[in-house]
Amino acid sequence: MLSLFKSSPLLSEEETQWLIDTFVWAFEHFDGEYFLSQSKIITPTVECFPEPVSSIEEMASVVFARVKSYAGLQNWPIQVVSPAQMSAAGAMPKLQLGTPLRGENAQVAGPADAVKVSFNPNQINQPQDLVASFAGALARVLIYQRGVLPPGGEAQIDAACDVLASFFGFGVMVSNTVYHFRGGCGSCYNPYANRQAALTEQQSVFVHALVCYFKGKKHGHKHLKSHLVGQFKKATKQIRSLINNSERGDLLALQEHAHARLPG
Repeated sequence: MLSLFKSSPLLSEEETQWLIDTFVWAFEHFDGEYFLSQSKIITPTVECFPEPVSSIEEMASVVFARVKSYAGLQNWPIQVVSPAQMSAAGAMPKLQLGTPLRGENAQVAGPADAVKVSFNPNQINQPQDLVASFAGALARVLIYQRGVLPPGGEAQIDAACDVLASFFGFGVMVSNTVYHFRGGCGSCYNPYANRQAALTEQQSVFVHALVCYFKGKKHGHKHLKSHLVGQFKKATKQIRSLINNSERGDLLALQEHAHARLPG
């Protein structure tokens, strides 16, 4: 009878396995050292996005610059362009990647033309969607430039972009923008502004909790939508139990390495 009061895990074993495998893949191929030493949990606050803007183009430019910097890609020749310019752009140019991959000392070279990404003008009034979309676009650029497919191969690229966006530190916005309630005013709801999420809310929250666990951030739920807070706490509990009982050498080595980098 006591089993009736035991909480079930947030995700199935299969979902959990793929998300953890993909998180480890992200750590191994997209500068895990930068993740441990420099990545931050980015929040939808004026502290993280302080600049005032006065136009759609300015907002897209300012937000993109912030997202690019927080992702550690400030040295990468990637620029944001209007949807019209993007439709006329050719194939993505191939960059030459060095070490480190991310951060102020990143070694990246390429042709004269920068890699181009665009934005959805409908998202200007939904800035969390804009931020998460930019993070996902940058994740896609990294995956194809690095040339290393995620667990599950090409079919899992979209989901892996969501994981990598959270790995960059944007898990709050990624989780908050999976699903939008219509609310009481139908005229205020714009489905064209919504981000196209590949992970479910529970999966997105799990990845964010995984990032917070390895970063030692106990209050990663602070800026999540209210109905996601319980999911975050449930995910954190599941992650602790899983890692404490894990026999995976790569996961245990990552935990030891991460905890050695935490202050105190």
